Amino acid sequence: MVGGTSHGDGSFGDDMAAAASSIIADARRALADPKLSDPEAVHDVRKALKRWRAFLRLLERPLGESADRMRAEARELMRALAGARDAQAALDAMNDLRKAEVPFSATSMATISARLTEMRDAAEAATFTQDMRDRLSRYLDYATLSLDRWPLKAIDFDTVADGLTVTYRRARQLIPDNWPETEPEHLHDLRRRVVEHRHQMELIEPLWPRLAKVWAEEAQRLRERLGACQDLAVLSGFTAPHHPLAPWRSRLTPVIEARRAAHLKAAARLAGRLFAEKPKAFRRRIAALWSVRQARKQAKAADGE
Repeated sequence: MVGGTSHGDGSFGDDMAAAASSIIADARRALADPKLSDPEAVHDVRKALKRWRAFLRLLERPLGESADRMRAEARELMRALAGARDAQAALDAMNDLRKAEVPFSATSMATISARLTEMRDAAEAATFTQDMRDRLSRYLDYATLSLDRWPLKAIDFDTVADGLTVTYRRARQLIPDNWPETEPEHLHDLRRRVVEHRHQMELIEPLWPRLAKVWAEEAQRLRERLGACQDLAVLSGFTAPHHPLAPWRSRLTPVIEARRAAHLKAAARLAGRLFAEKPKAFRRRIAALWSVRQARKQAKAADGE
């Protein structure tokens, strides 16, 4: 409870249900939009599923086992759609390297990008089939039915605040002590937690539009820096012996390392700012903001009487 008072009047749960319905609608639009290329559709579907999984994680305590199962199923769907992820990540890394002084001719850059694009498109064709589209549609149908069955109206702010704090703590615990020496796998785990935290903060943005928006934007900047590090790690893997970009290894490696160092420096600064508070302090802050909002709402209602 916040300030010793329960706020479970149903309105908060209604807001959560509306946010969840919006996520499912976004996923359906990505599947149905004929203007989207397959890579664009896959990107949008995976983005919606990440938001959906963040929602389920946020409410895992009140929704229980059924939400846990749905989160696991969403993870499997995302993995099934990830066949072209590595090639796309490497392409994104190449675009990032263009921001630095890269010792490549335009012809070499075009050759590398063309090779990666070919790999991505082939993987996309093998994974984003009609069967996969049907599987996604069935999952979204079940998700819609689940929203009607779950006790969302009974969910109050305290439950959501607890979930937000759990995710905040999980992300904060992964912040490295020594950023330059941190393994890519660890940074990838941190990035996943930051993405989850960002999506959960977006869910409560209507409550505090200014604060939640700024917070989510800051988390997004951190996600982008960590994502760039992951993309560069994937690109580096493609330069290993007998891999597609092995001929360019000697020239790519130092540039990749330099860009990674720059991203890590920025990520360390962002993470230090975003996760400066201890989890209990974070929980107290959002509880205080909620109490202020409720007091203003009650005062406004009293003035209208």
